[in-house]
Amino acid sequence: MTKNIMIVGVGGQGTLLASRILGAAVTAAGYDVKVSEVHGMSQRGGSVVTYVKYGDRVYSPLIGKGEADLILAFEQLEAYRALPYLKTDGKLIVNTQKINPMPVITGAAVYPEGIVEEMQAAVDTTAIDALALAEQAGNTKAVNVVLIGVMAKNTAITYDAWIAALRATVPEKFLEVNLCAFDLGYNC
Repeated sequence: MTKNIMIVGVGGQGTLLASRILGAAVTAAGYDVKVSEVHGMSQRGGSVVTYVKYGDRVYSPLIGKGEADLILAFEQLEAYRALPYLKTDGKLIVNTQKINPMPVITGAAVYPEGIVEEMQAAVDTTAIDALALAEQAGNTKAVNVVLIGVMAKNTAITYDAWIAALRATVPEKFLEVNLCAFDLGYNC
């Protein structure tokens, strides 16, 4: 059986590292994995979307509307935009953090209110303040690994496989903070 996961966020949030950690964990668990990164102006805070498919045999990483088993969202509005890709019985994990897109920054638009509550009413949603947990771990940039921890407990992949994936992908100087961030997400 193939699993389809979308990782969505804003440039600079670490979505690409998160996809590498996920890829390493599912590969270590013996699955075939395909990853495709689709991003706009990621260097300037634009949307970043990564498709990850894994299973016994995977031929393409692309995920169509209504096909994602899980969406891991690093920001509320990005989660809302990705919602059409979630299966009816899929799971959404969303960071409650808000990052204003350019139209909001320039005053051309207003950031919508009540997005998380609307998503919780529509689909199976876990909303978490990953930024607060990353701060607790010692680095606000560890939001991505907090969210990977939350996602990890919703997979059949063992805890040890996730830790091995972190050790294989995170630079040594950031490893301890990220291991702490992962555990905070995994155990919340």
